[in-house]
This record gives sequence, C-alpha cells and structure tokens, in this order.
Amino acid sequence: MSEARLYHVEQPMRIGFDHPAARRSTSDSLVLSLTLDGVTGIGECAPRRYVTGETAGSVTEALRRTSLNQVFDLLRATPPDELLDLLRATGFDAVFGTDRWPSAGGNLVCLLETAVLDLLGHRLSMPASRFLPGDPGRPVLPVSQVLDLSIGAEEFVDTRGPFHFVKVKASGDIERDVRTVTVIRQRLGSQVPVMVDANMSWTPETAVPYARRLRACGVDQVEEPLPPRSWDALRDLRRRSGIRVMLDESVCTGQDAEAAIAAQACDAVNVRVAKNGGLLRSARLIDRLRAAGLAFQIGVQVAETGPLINAGRTLAFHNPDALTVEAGQSDRFFAEMIVSPRPAVDRTTNTVVPHEGPGFGMRLNDTAERWAVRSWTHGDWHPTHLEETLR
Repeated sequence: MSEARLYHVEQPMRIGFDHPAARRSTSDSLVLSLTLDGVTGIGECAPRRYVTGETAGSVTEALRRTSLNQVFDLLRATPPDELLDLLRATGFDAVFGTDRWPSAGGNLVCLLETAVLDLLGHRLSMPASRFLPGDPGRPVLPVSQVLDLSIGAEEFVDTRGPFHFVKVKASGDIERDVRTVTVIRQRLGSQVPVMVDANMSWTPETAVPYARRLRACGVDQVEEPLPPRSWDALRDLRRRSGIRVMLDESVCTGQDAEAAIAAQACDAVNVRVAKNGGLLRSARLIDRLRAAGLAFQIGVQVAETGPLINAGRTLAFHNPDALTVEAGQSDRFFAEMIVSPRPAVDRTTNTVVPHEGPGFGMRLNDTAERWAVRSWTHGDWHPTHLEETLR
C-alpha cells in the first residue's frame, strides 16, 4: 500500500521575525508524508519567493505533476540499504532522475528527498546521522543567535545569551546598524564573531561606505549585501572595503557556487537545506566550498516546522568546521508543533545535541491534520476535506 499526504503549514508565530527582505508572523512550510506498506517518512521544504523564486503554491503544483508512482516503484523495488547507499554515492537527482521532472526546483527536491530519507531511516531503524558519509564530528554544537528588527540590541544582549556567534539583521538605516553593533561589541567584547545580514538591501553605491563603517565598529563579515548574483560588485566590495562577505540568496545551486568562486565574490556561503535542494545536495555543496578554500555556515529558513530542523542539524554535526550553526527558534516561535518530539535547543548554553530515533527522529502528531491539503492514493492527488476551509 502506497500513500502520500501533503500539509501546508501556516502556523501563527508567538513572536514575529523581521528583516529587510520579509516580515514573518506565520510559518510557511510544505510537509509531505510518504507511507509504504505501513511505514511512514516525513519531509519538509520552506519555499521563499525572495530566495529561490519558489512559493508553496508553485511547489505544490510541481509535486502534483511529479509521478509518485515512480518514486514508490523505486522504493519498493530496491532494498532500502542498497537504495540508501545509492543516494549517498550519487545523490537524489541521479537516483530518482529529477532532471526529467517538470519544474523540479530545489524545494521540490528537498521535500521529496527528506521524506524518502526519513522513510528509509524508519525501514532500516537507522538514524539520520548515517545518511551522510563519515561520522558526526562533535557530540554538542554551539549555535548562533540572530538579532532581527523585532527586538532592541540591549534586550537582545540581556535575554539571548550565552553568545557563540551573533547575526544582526540590517535595518535599512546605517546609523541604527552602527549603534546596534556598537552596543553588542561594548557588551560582549571582541571575542564573539558578529555578522550583519543585509538581505540584499544595499546598492553598489552604498555598499563600500556601509561596510567600512561597520567594519570600523567591529563587524567581522556581512551577509548577502547586494542584489543576488552581483558578482563584479561583490568582488569590488571585498577588495575596496576589506570586509569578508558571506553569500546566501546568491548561491542556491551548484552553478551559482561555481560562478561565485570564479568571480572571487565571497569568502563564505550560508548553506541551507531547503534553499540548496536537500540534505545531499547541501553536503556536496559544502565539499565544493571547502575545496575552493571558502568557509560556510549551516543556516535555516525562518520558522521551519519539522523535518527540516533535524535535517539541518544532521548536516551541521557532519561538518563541525562550519563558521557557525543556526538552530532556528521553533521553541520561541511556536507554542505547539506539528511534530513530536519537538526539536530542542538548550537555551542555558545555546547548544544542540543529535536527535534520537530513526530517520529525522520525529513523527506527525494530531496538530498536523488541520494543515492537510492534499492526499495521494492510487496514482492521483485529491483535496482533503479541509482544503476549502483553509483556503
């Protein structure tokens, strides 16, 4: 018996999250459950138009045009241990032929890949730590703290520590950003790395003077300061300001990474599982960045709701040389979650440890059903009885 169910999770957040590219007060994730002969795996993607051009609607439509029969046929025909070995060796795209799928964007691949990996983990009673080659590097990982525009610098320093790495979301007002960084440096000293994320809000004309001012008050690097893929302007910014540049929205695909490397446009890349097309693609991207002498961060989409969280942490534990790891703020954002057990962050130390259990270590709970929008049986997708009331 083969079944699938799609959930569009738009769960209200207890606190909002604001930055120059978007203001978020609800989650916006797609969660997919795949069930084969009574065993279920769940996956997730978090499409953002301003990041990859994808939306929940566009990914849903692409999924509707994807043959789940082919996915289930391969899952049924190939022993799970052999299939996992193939995925580790060649990637999801090669095994499942995503180049033949209509509109196979990175978030669609992420959604299906995470669900397939989780299903294989449950079938093999295997944790996600074994989805990637090698062994996890550390038993505990420190995580960064993000200061967005919904909270002041003083309150942030007073309430969000201890600090291992600080990301400051730029405000669009350079004077405010300078004051914010100055407060953080005065309170935390010089040992904690501080990065300002401009979320594509600077221009080639403002970037160099802004970067110089921020560097003078203690910023170590800036993230995605210019419109995406402004390769020449990014190289010019690095050379003229002396500041280190991390790219995020500019690097969604392997081709983007190669272009950034060739242009000498950055010093580091923010790798996010949903943005970069799944766990396996993200792992290969990190290998390429490392080979090119570039650094990387393990990042998150704001308001991830389930498997993406533990997929990102799986990636992080396998790459302990990351500049920093973002563990997300699901504990702050959501009073309840659609998965159990809910992913945790030890807020007394701002650290995370590997999850327990097979696959990504979670299951959908009863809360998820209110977000169900489509079910798949016998080769066809059907609206759930809740779809009309949710729309």
